[in-house]
Amino acid sequence: AGQREGGIVALGIGCLGGDPEAAAHPVVLLALEAAQKDDRVRCGLWVSPKAADAERNDAALALAREDGVAALKTSFLLGGHPTDPDCAEQLERIFTTAAELDLVVHVHTSPGAASDIDHVGTLVERYGDDTKIHLVHLGGGMSGHMKLIGGRFFDWIEAGKQVYTDTSWTIGFAPTWLVAEIERRGTGHDRVLFATDAPWGDFEGEYARLRAAAGDGALADAFFHQNFEALYG
Repeated sequence: AGQREGGIVALGIGCLGGDPEAAAHPVVLLALEAAQKDDRVRCGLWVSPKAADAERNDAALALAREDGVAALKTSFLLGGHPTDPDCAEQLERIFTTAAELDLVVHVHTSPGAASDIDHVGTLVERYGDDTKIHLVHLGGGMSGHMKLIGGRFFDWIEAGKQVYTDTSWTIGFAPTWLVAEIERRGTGHDRVLFATDAPWGDFEGEYARLRAAAGDGALADAFFHQNFEALYG
């Protein structure tokens, strides 16, 4: 969930990677219906990087042209790896379909294992020229924050990669440091979204930390309103 003028906006995703009927699951269809009925809601479709889930991806991607769909969501928490040859074909499908349909690929990040930014970052390098990639959770935890804010996020932007991130789950001094680096490097102001990961997030805390770091001027407007609109419509 993010914010825009007039209230909260949401990207609804049914993360049902372990369910063989995930594409037709009522939660997915509910998110799609909500996106088609309410202009504050966008729908994201769960897709898997694993070769074993090719048929599930067929069903999910069949919905990708529906009104209200704005993103394809993938994660390596349920298996697979960004550089695993077994995942290459499905990752290619996911990212090229998103590029073709002007959708965003939403990728979970968390420290260690396959979701670490060290590994997920290879997807930015491979597909970021043509596909919009949203790295969820600002790299995931302090180590991820340090890797992204410490240089990679800004280096990718300067290299022309269509990379975005959000401040859900951010901890410690990350929001203040992020703002300082945006100001120092003169880029990235249009690539960061305020978000909270409902129902696991801490909306009040996440909002307060980013608001305190960004102030109440143009940068705050970008984080809290404009960047979501620009990325997700």
